[in-house]
Formats: sequence, C-alpha cells, structure tokens
Amino acid sequence: MKRLHAHQPADDINWDFIIIGGGATGLGTALDAASRGFKTLLVEQADFAKGTSSRSTKLVHGGVRYLAQGDISLVKHALKERGLLQQNAPHLVDKEQFLIPCYDWFSVIKYLTGLTLYDWLAGKYSFGKSKFLSERETLNMMPGIKARGLKGSIRYYDGKFDDARLAINIAQTAIEKGASLLSYTKVTALLKSGDAVTGIETEDTITGSTAQYKGKIVINATGVFVDEILQMNNPATKKMVRPSQGVHVVLSKTFLNSESALMIPKTTDGRVLFAVPWHEHLLVGTTDTPLNEHSLEPRALKEEVDFIISTAAGYFNRKPMAKDILSVFSGLRPLAAPTSGDPNSTKEISRDHKLIVSAKGLITITGGKWTTYRLMAEETVNLAIAHAGLKHKACVTQNLNIHGSTVSSGSGHLAIYGSDRSKIETLIKQNPGLEKPLHPSFPFIEAEVVWSARNEMAETVEDILSRRLRVLFIDAQAAKDMAPRVAALLCKELAADENWKTEQIKTFNKLADGYLYDDYIK
Repeated sequence: MKRLHAHQPADDINWDFIIIGGGATGLGTALDAASRGFKTLLVEQADFAKGTSSRSTKLVHGGVRYLAQGDISLVKHALKERGLLQQNAPHLVDKEQFLIPCYDWFSVIKYLTGLTLYDWLAGKYSFGKSKFLSERETLNMMPGIKARGLKGSIRYYDGKFDDARLAINIAQTAIEKGASLLSYTKVTALLKSGDAVTGIETEDTITGSTAQYKGKIVINATGVFVDEILQMNNPATKKMVRPSQGVHVVLSKTFLNSESALMIPKTTDGRVLFAVPWHEHLLVGTTDTPLNEHSLEPRALKEEVDFIISTAAGYFNRKPMAKDILSVFSGLRPLAAPTSGDPNSTKEISRDHKLIVSAKGLITITGGKWTTYRLMAEETVNLAIAHAGLKHKACVTQNLNIHGSTVSSGSGHLAIYGSDRSKIETLIKQNPGLEKPLHPSFPFIEAEVVWSARNEMAETVEDILSRRLRVLFIDAQAAKDMAPRVAALLCKELAADENWKTEQIKTFNKLADGYLYDDYIK
C-alpha cells in the first residue's frame, strides 16, 4: 500500500524544530515555528487530531466554569484568544448564543453578575452583551426547554467551531509556511548525544518504513501520551499527566428545537453540561472521569452516558431515551497529575497548560484547551528559542489567517471549507457525478471525499468519516452506511486494490460499532 501524502523529508536536514504530536498544540506549534522561518518537522502517529483534539465540546470560549473557580487570568487570556481565533478563521468559528435556564431568582442574580464580569473581561474581543430573558422570551428561543418553574434565562455569547476541521486547516497553513508534516508516523525512540536529545526515530505505520530525523529542539506535544515520550528519554521519569475522560452524546436537534445552545450551570456532581447545535444535530456533554489508562480510541462508560442523558432530561421537555442516541464519543484530557489530595478528583487537577524543559533538547507542553492553542504555541516556541540558542524571531500568529479564511463563503454545508469552497465547486463542474450525496439524510457529497484525499491528507475511510466530514461523531449508523462508497472513492484516489477497500470497510465498521449506544447496553 503506497502513501499518497508521505513525502518523506531528506534525512540530512538538521531541523530547528521537531514536533511530536498532531493535535491542536502540536499543529499550533508547527505553524508558529514555521511562520517565524524555522525549519520545522511535525510527526503524528495517526491522523491529525485523531485523539482529544477532535473530541471537544466544540466551544471556543473563555471558560465560564473557570470564572466561577476564580481563575480570572486564565479566562481573560482565553477570551482574547477566542477573539483572535474568530478573526483568523472566520469560516470555522461562529458566535453562538447560550442560554442558562433559571428556576429561581437567586440564580438569575448570580449568573447575570458572573456573566457581566465575563463580558467585561473580554474587552474589545467581546462577542456580545449578556442579559436576562423573561420566561416567554426564553421559551420562544428554545421551545424544547422545560417550562415548569422557569423564571427566565441568562443569555450570553461564546464561540462554536469544528475542532477537527480547524486542525486540518492549521496543518495546511503550517505547510504553506514551509513546515513538513507527516501523519501515520510513530516515534519509536529519541536520538541522544550524552544526556541531550538530538532527534527522533520513526516508523511509518502504513508502510513500515523507518527513518531518523535530527533537530536542535524536540517538542513533546502528545497530549495524554506525553509520558511515553518522556520515558523514552528516561525510563524512571514519574508520570506527568493523568487522563480525564470527557464523553459526549449526539441527539436529534429537535430535542431543543433551537439555534441557541443550552448551558446547564450545575449538575449533580457540581460540573457544567452543554447542549450545543452542531452540524444540524445536538451535541450534549461533557463528563469528567479520572482514568488510569489511555488510548487513541477511548470508550465511554455506560454510567457516563446515563449521567448525560438523565441530566439533560431534567431540562428538556422531551426526555431522551437510549434509542435517541445517534453517536457516543469520548476524549481524554491530559491534565497535570495531582501530587497530593484525592487522586480521583479532577477538580484538583490543573486545567491550565504546563510547559517544561524535560531534558536538554526536549521540551514538553501539555494541558490547556483548544481556545488557547495559539498562545500555548507562542510560549512553547519562545521557550524553545531560548533553550536551544536559536536566533530570536518574533511571533506572527496573532494576525495570521488560517487556511480557508474568508468572512463569507455563502450558505450550505460547503461554507465550512471557506475559500476552498470554490475549488470544490470547480471539481464538481469538471466531474458532475461527484455532486452525488453520500447518504440521503446528509448533505455531504462525493466531491468532498476526493477533495480531502487530494488536498487534506486523508488516508483512510476513518479519516474521512471521523474528521473530514464528522459523520461518525454525528450519526454512527449513517457513517457505516457511507463507508462502502467512501472506500471506493478513496481506493481510486490512492490507487489501492480491492483487498485494501474490503479491509477499510471492515476496520471502519468495527470502529463505528463503538460509537453506537447499542454497544453499551448489550
């Protein structure tokens, strides 16, 4: 099987930056470094954003929850980054209206006061002013919300986005700035000279080929996998992160029948829950469950799914049932491990990012969230420049447009491609048959599969249906229905054979079964 996108760099390049990890943080760091003019290589063991970075609650936000915890500085930085992200990727980041339902007058005062502070902290990056809405106004805007005892709601504004698609667009931008990016390339060892890390050894997980790359600084941006890289350097290294699982379920949008999002400010375990309109469906989550293990495909626990559904049922007019769940997906947050106290309390584990020099030539970045990916990358590159003695070059990403950036690319589902939309439409004109839908219940068309294979580094059916079109995360059964046609289109693009196509369908169907709620209640 050949690699369509594995343009392996020459092995005699002495890279300035070698970045391990193709999630939000790694891709952001690659873009920052490349845009400053540094020779930059990024390797990712799977597809870009395969892990946590495609499994978020789809919010670009300052963090109302962190405001309640008194972390003013974190919120203020995140609100600025929220504004910059909308400015730099307007085709992907939308302003979203959120409602917090209030069933007593004390809640009205408490949340309006807190969100007024939230607005003030945003300053010139504000998305809009929070205000109280009456019971009637609330029910008009969100007919599916529970009316009994409702006093009204607090309306506030935050951002919404498609995480995996932003990751792909950041990857494309990094490449345009001169970076080399390799997906399906696993680091098997660190190269060392004495105590100093000088590069990486890798294996192509599709072809099995191996390579070595040398660099002046190696960045470990592997999320919940950071400890594996650290132990390659020193097997005695103590664990730096503790994974916390966040689970989401997807329902029909008819449960709230609204373009606005719902924020449940306090669940039975003292957390928050969101119900967000996303790709014409309703995304509900998340949980916060400490785990001792991690994987690229974490599985939700039945009790987590039941918790989300029962909590939502307390706020929806129509109670969601097991049969209503279209997809269940999980993500693992790489939280800084606690050093004391209750090891099972994720409330005690830092949400902010941590940036450390792990060894001479090795820097580790972990934690944080999507909204602050750019700031984290800037801080990482600044530290790396100082540590490796590189020539200082100023960060330019605050006002750097992300690939596809355009204020408007029309209506319809192709708008998410931004400025690439016209190129996809040209592809359709050249091949009219590619306008055929992949599924009768979804707007996605065959041209998008071809486009993603040729221009977005998609290698597998999973890459297409999980992270380019997002169907697996929206409706797992529909994704299984689409898999044969997607496999056929990819097979042609990759010049693969029938055995590859058959194996791709089989592999994807097995994966998709884990996103069906039926699998949890058997």
